[in-house]
Amino acid sequence: MLWRGSQALRRFSTGQAYFKNKLKLALIGQSLFGQEVYSHLCKEGHRVVGVFTVPDKDGKADPLALAAEKDGTPVFKFPRWRVKGKTIKEVAEAYKSVGAELNVLPFCTQFIPMDVIDSPKHGSIIYHPSILPRHRGASAINWTLIMGDKKAGLSVFWADDGLDTGPILLQRSCDVEPNDTVDTLYNRFLFPEGIKAMVEAVQLIADGKAPRIPQPKEGATYEGIRKKENAEISWDQSAEILHNWIRGHDKVPGAWTEINGQMVTFYGSSLLKSSVPPGEPLEIKGAKKPGLVTKNGLVLFGNDGKALMVRNLQFEDGRMIPASQYFSAGETSVVELTAEEVKVAGTIKVIWAGILSNVPVIEDSTDFFKSGASSMDVVRLVEEIRQRCGGLQLQNEDVYMATKFEDFIQKVVRKLRGEDQEVELVVDYVSKEVNEMTVKMPYQCFINGQFTDANDGKTYDTINPTDGSTICKVSYASLVDVDKAVAAAKDAFEKGEWGRMNARERGRLMYRLADLLEENQEELATIEALDSGAVYTLALKTHIGMSVQTFRYFAGWCDKIQGSTIPINQARPNRNLTFTKKEPLGVCAIIIPWNYPLMMLAWKSAACLAAGNTLVLKPAQVTPLTALKFAELSSKAGFPKGVINIIPGSGGVAGQRLSEHPHIRKLGFTGSTAIGKQIMKSCAVSNLKKVSLELGGKSPLIIFNDCELDKAVRMGMGAVFFNKGENCIAAGRLFVEESIHDEFVTKVVEEIKKMKIGDPLDRSTDHGPQNHQAHLEKLLQYCEAGVKEGATLVYGGRQVCRPGFFMEPTVFTDVEDHMYLAKEESFGPIMVISKFQNGDVDGVLQRANNTEYGLASGVFTRDINKAMYVSEKLEAGTVFVNTYNKTDVAAPFGGVKQSGFGKDLGEEALNEYLKTKTVTLEY
Repeated sequence: MLWRGSQALRRFSTGQAYFKNKLKLALIGQSLFGQEVYSHLCKEGHRVVGVFTVPDKDGKADPLALAAEKDGTPVFKFPRWRVKGKTIKEVAEAYKSVGAELNVLPFCTQFIPMDVIDSPKHGSIIYHPSILPRHRGASAINWTLIMGDKKAGLSVFWADDGLDTGPILLQRSCDVEPNDTVDTLYNRFLFPEGIKAMVEAVQLIADGKAPRIPQPKEGATYEGIRKKENAEISWDQSAEILHNWIRGHDKVPGAWTEINGQMVTFYGSSLLKSSVPPGEPLEIKGAKKPGLVTKNGLVLFGNDGKALMVRNLQFEDGRMIPASQYFSAGETSVVELTAEEVKVAGTIKVIWAGILSNVPVIEDSTDFFKSGASSMDVVRLVEEIRQRCGGLQLQNEDVYMATKFEDFIQKVVRKLRGEDQEVELVVDYVSKEVNEMTVKMPYQCFINGQFTDANDGKTYDTINPTDGSTICKVSYASLVDVDKAVAAAKDAFEKGEWGRMNARERGRLMYRLADLLEENQEELATIEALDSGAVYTLALKTHIGMSVQTFRYFAGWCDKIQGSTIPINQARPNRNLTFTKKEPLGVCAIIIPWNYPLMMLAWKSAACLAAGNTLVLKPAQVTPLTALKFAELSSKAGFPKGVINIIPGSGGVAGQRLSEHPHIRKLGFTGSTAIGKQIMKSCAVSNLKKVSLELGGKSPLIIFNDCELDKAVRMGMGAVFFNKGENCIAAGRLFVEESIHDEFVTKVVEEIKKMKIGDPLDRSTDHGPQNHQAHLEKLLQYCEAGVKEGATLVYGGRQVCRPGFFMEPTVFTDVEDHMYLAKEESFGPIMVISKFQNGDVDGVLQRANNTEYGLASGVFTRDINKAMYVSEKLEAGTVFVNTYNKTDVAAPFGGVKQSGFGKDLGEEALNEYLKTKTVTLEY
């Protein structure tokens, strides 16, 4: 628990700040929190003249004492400060000898006499983990969760003779996430922000700027210390109150109940958002309804009919198991160790001995926690085993579930042999009856072959653009989740089955995945329509259909990736052979947009996987659902765990972390030019990771007067309105030769009037809703800007008067080169038309190329010579002649200029995910 807090601290403490005023401090307290406060105060230039902490426990010094002793700071370890209400004379003299100007109490379990509190020039300040005056007392964090508070926080206050009643110096607050526990709340906020607050408070005092704000009487509460005996669960309550009670006691002291005559403690509670999965009933004393032991955990029921789930159970003997294994607990047989496994066990015994220095001999029966280990020792154990046992990756829960040395070695051996792997993928679906089918949608992060909630339990709503309703809540990946996903991908690449798999077997898995995508195409297309607003028939053909084709195409490439032999000058009499090898890069990150959620995933991930890489993919925040369904199908196809990881969430958190992550070797991004530049910078600064970018466009479409006009009208409309205009290669500007301009516009408007705008699941719909509310508002502002600058609004330009995010197909004419509409991409159903003089080929080419973008372009003419000349001169990655939007999985796709670099699709896409190694040998 505490290690993660200190990691978070290191992220914000990147440098030293030096102030004019410094103080002489006495630190009174203990724990890693106290140690970090001490260290940071020293870094800021304050002088700690004495540390007063608790005596050693079981031969182990407190972390605060260890840090101070290492620095040569005087350390005093008093078991108590007073006897029978009076301050112990020797203790008082020792304290006064250091000459402190301020007492700092970051975390203190001892009672400090008031003559010590008031002794320094500036008195004493104390840290408290609640927003005072609420939750006074020693179990403030527990009560914040038990009471279901929506806000948590911390206070630094001036000590007085009351219990947490002194004047406030400063306070900080944060939101309480739905599945926060005492640990997660402490690690995420109270630990790192508490350290910052203590340091800031000391400096405010040094500068003479520290306030003393009396605590209000209104809202003041005091709750007692939470102990095991008063943590029993009372079952006649709602699911939310039960959830708050369990998480408010997680991990200490632990909420418990009686099952089959023994005390069982619950950990890892979360409210059940979806339907109750099938399971085996479990009678619980006092509960009106039996629990259900399911593949995901133990489902419990409140008196309101709603449910919650707990992940882990702990028995009276200290043994902890996954709740899903309640009925199979104890069935595991003892495994015999091989010679190599005996060596690993010996190494682990040495690690245990180093941590449990107070234990003379580590025996099979030695209990890690009963021997004095704490939560920070758990992290040390896991990390030391990883470093000294060939990268063996354990989880903190592994230690809690096997606390005796013998049991721990058995768990380690089973993990080494892969026997602890999940036999079957557990998916917690959100189900909807829609489009004449039951659509089952995963909503959690997919990391290391498992669906799991975000580390901090945070979620967000994904919205149906057809009516603005919430489809479901989706896990919001945190930095911890990103790091877990990258670690899983790295492990799968370097040590897992994927890295050893031959190319043809890799191709077989990809073919199988393509088959599964095709078998589930109706469900995938329905999810795409719900989540992105794509018209169902288009989603079926393009969004899903091309995704299937892409995976089949690249599956065929897996065993055809080749190097070459190269003749070089021979150094006589020796002979040389030089050849090249194409090798995968390693862990790749992929960040995709919201306009074609599954197809953009396929375009990048298929080439990435065919090349032999592993991946961490972040779907667009507003359209995560088909990517998570893809994750489920990839597992069913047989992809090893860790090869494919999907982390829904924000670009600012998850996306930024991917671009900065030192273990990622390639990042593929499709999105805006502005974000592409930021990503490129982060990739360069972090570890010079390889980058491919498919960015914004303002694709010109030139229509000459010798074209087949009806075809040009039909194709021109598709170039703009295809997929509601949310199309990266959409024709952002049409240049129509003067002699046919008016007729072209008239025909376009006539065809627009025939288009049906409506529910994307209606098979007769031509035009669905825009992807999300913010995008619709941006499009309306785009139209307002065009009218304001003097362009002629011929048709549309308004939101459709119905629920959802619908916009009328829009046509602007008389758009001049200097106008905003002529320069900027709309990414919506807005046709921007400019006329050009008859016969002025070079003039219109100059205008068409007068943009920083260069993704796609098009030309309509019956003159083949003109077509070839124009296609040669247009500055774009793709040129369409007498057609548009005609992409194919075998044809490379990508832009030039500020539309990016690198290719998706075709053989060239493979090179984005490969590196070339040159080998020269002499014989």
